[in-house]
Amino acid sequence: MSDVEATEQIEEALAGAAAVEQPATGDPNLLVDVDGFEGPLDVLLTLARSQKVDITKISILALTEQYLEFVKEARRLRLELAADYLVMAAWLAYLKSRLLIPQQKDSDEPTGEELAAALAFRLQRLEAMRDASAKLMNRSRLGRDLFARGAPETVSVERRSVWTATLYDLLMAYASQRQRHSVTSVHVKRRQVWSLQDARDILTRLVGQVAVWTPIERFLTAYLEDPQERATAMASAFSASLELVREGVIDIQQSGPFETIYVRASQRTPEEIGAGEPTEELQEKEVELS
Repeated sequence: MSDVEATEQIEEALAGAAAVEQPATGDPNLLVDVDGFEGPLDVLLTLARSQKVDITKISILALTEQYLEFVKEARRLRLELAADYLVMAAWLAYLKSRLLIPQQKDSDEPTGEELAAALAFRLQRLEAMRDASAKLMNRSRLGRDLFARGAPETVSVERRSVWTATLYDLLMAYASQRQRHSVTSVHVKRRQVWSLQDARDILTRLVGQVAVWTPIERFLTAYLEDPQERATAMASAFSASLELVREGVIDIQQSGPFETIYVRASQRTPEEIGAGEPTEELQEKEVELS
């Protein structure tokens, strides 16, 4: 692109900008779009595209010269619009000097080629954003290009189970289910057991001063109704009666093995109790049993 053509393009762009009058309010936040240019990078991108070459292969030096010419013309027409562009123009002038002047070896500053590559990357990124924005705006819009149905059909979901298990898997599942239900917690209910002391207290209280022979079950009637308590009541009462006989509290007798046990209040004297001698009646019973 020649300098004459670039100048003509810039004059056409700025001619449209000159026709735009700024409002009387003088709002500093007003964004003036100079024939579609929204900033220095936008101008650079337009100038780069006007070269009809790939943006990755543009001549940064030629692009810089075109931009400086653009800013020069912009300052002549609209000085208030050229403030942002002057910053870019100063940086491009610095870039042009770095490209033309050889780089010193001991300098830590980036080279002109590195600065040019950074500028090219920014232009490529701006071009990609512009292309993406254009693609989004060109897509069909709901309510303008596309219209949804007023009463959309309902979607029914049909589920079908596909079984891939074998007979072995079926047996394993059945066994696991049965085993899960067969394992239960076992709680053993505590049995009601008479202690020897309980039996002693009951016999001592109930026999009292009963002087006649009475079956031992008569004193335990209230405790023999429960089948679970009958065995422990009889066993503890028999053991307690032997202890009470030895202590001289009661007397017992039994006519034969597995026969009824009779008890009564002790009729023995303290001497007989201390000597451990049975009473005459007990001796007669022993003779009969022998």
